[in-house]
Amino acid sequence: MNAITLIWIILGILVLVTVVAAVTAGISRRKALREGSKPAEVPPAHAATEDTASDVKGDEASAESPEPQEPQVVEPSVETPEAPESRMARLRRRLANSNNALARGLAELLSADKLDDDTWDDFETTLITSDLGVGPTTELVEKLRSELAIDGVSDPARARDVLHRELVSLVGPDMDRSLNLEHTDGKPAVVLMVGVNGTGKTTTCGKLARVFVAEGKTVLLGAADTFRAAAGEQLETWGERVGVRTIRKDEGADPASVAYEAVQAGIDEGVDVVLVDTAGRLHTKAGLMDELGKVKRVIEKLAPVSEVLLVLDATTGQNGLTQARIFSEVVDVTGIVLSKLDGSAKGGIVVQVQRELGVPVKLIGLGEGADDLAPFDADDFVTGLMGDDSVER
Repeated sequence: MNAITLIWIILGILVLVTVVAAVTAGISRRKALREGSKPAEVPPAHAATEDTASDVKGDEASAESPEPQEPQVVEPSVETPEAPESRMARLRRRLANSNNALARGLAELLSADKLDDDTWDDFETTLITSDLGVGPTTELVEKLRSELAIDGVSDPARARDVLHRELVSLVGPDMDRSLNLEHTDGKPAVVLMVGVNGTGKTTTCGKLARVFVAEGKTVLLGAADTFRAAAGEQLETWGERVGVRTIRKDEGADPASVAYEAVQAGIDEGVDVVLVDTAGRLHTKAGLMDELGKVKRVIEKLAPVSEVLLVLDATTGQNGLTQARIFSEVVDVTGIVLSKLDGSAKGGIVVQVQRELGVPVKLIGLGEGADDLAPFDADDFVTGLMGDDSVER
């Protein structure tokens, strides 16, 4: 058998094997179809991964993500300010416990064994250094000497009563210290707060809003002190504590425009009082005074200004009187608010500033608490200074 024949035999065998395999595979496929079975389809690898991830996400969403709900709005808590009546009793006690120069002078006079010339000279010096002023001091000493010279201090109750009466007369019991909040229908009462920076003007403005709220009035605040950083934010915080809205703009905005918008909003919302805080840079700068006059004029295009309250730091003494003179020339001050009238203050400033301006002290502040502001009362003030609630009044 030659090589060619051998090759043909091998090729024939290979062809035969291939044919047999094909026939066998065809028979198996037809059998499977007859039995209703179908070859399983293997999904691509990426498809299986996507399906699995989708199933996992679905399970996580159903297990961890509750049904969407409406967002809950948490209303800020609103404080209830202290009633003005109870404030006065508390502030009077605080004044009685203070150690200001006028209170010390009164205590020394009442504790003296005898009222000789040296005693009266010391008392007169104390009164002058307590910012009472030379004129009021001379008047008070002359009246006390004439009444107490006969009986001296042998009767402490009488001496105390005389001193109380003369001091009240000096402070001015007949001055109208009420806040003018009368307003026409459809327009709010407008209260303008003025004073230099550092006197506690913005804080006093916020505290006064609390007084009005405690009296049942609706209030809106205007943050027209746009020159001092964070003044508007500070006032807004005070308002939020008692549910009062504040109209404010960015630092450096026109103060008159803020005041105008605040009053207009007060008209639109029908509030009782619009309280406007103003800028308080150094009172010696003419620009500030011109701006303050502009603010008042702009406001009066919408509604009359009911009150212009000048906030003075009671510890500044003569400097406070200088401020009072300048501000009164620009905006016709109608009342004084004495802040910081606590242990470091010289209580005589009450008398002197009233005589200087011819307007009454209407409110006093005796601390840093939110409700440490109260209407001023001459009798309560003197009683606090003398540290005695038992005086017949």
